Amino acid sequence: MPRRRPSRSKLALRWVGAAILVLIALSYIHPLTSYRHARGEVSQRQTEISQLERSNDELAQRLMDTGKSEFVVREARRLGLVREGEHLFIVKGVGGPEGRSVP
Repeated sequence: MPRRRPSRSKLALRWVGAAILVLIALSYIHPLTSYRHARGEVSQRQTEISQLERSNDELAQRLMDTGKSEFVVREARRLGLVREGEHLFIVKGVGGPEGRSVP
């Protein structure tokens, strides 16, 4: 027995249903891409926050060290200050701390 072909109305209804399913699927594309983009930004911001927290901890430690006399002496030496009774000598053309010549 040969198989009957569906009527035109049923065939049209199937095409309309398929078109509706395609439209529904297409309507999900933008929200999904926005969601993926937002997740990437959140990950990036979390990395940035952890770096800033580390930097904040280092700065807090430096702030605690500022009241210590060793810190004051070290910073004064870095600025080229000398203690009373000492003489400052500047030697040029000698290798720097990393082994490169200082101009």
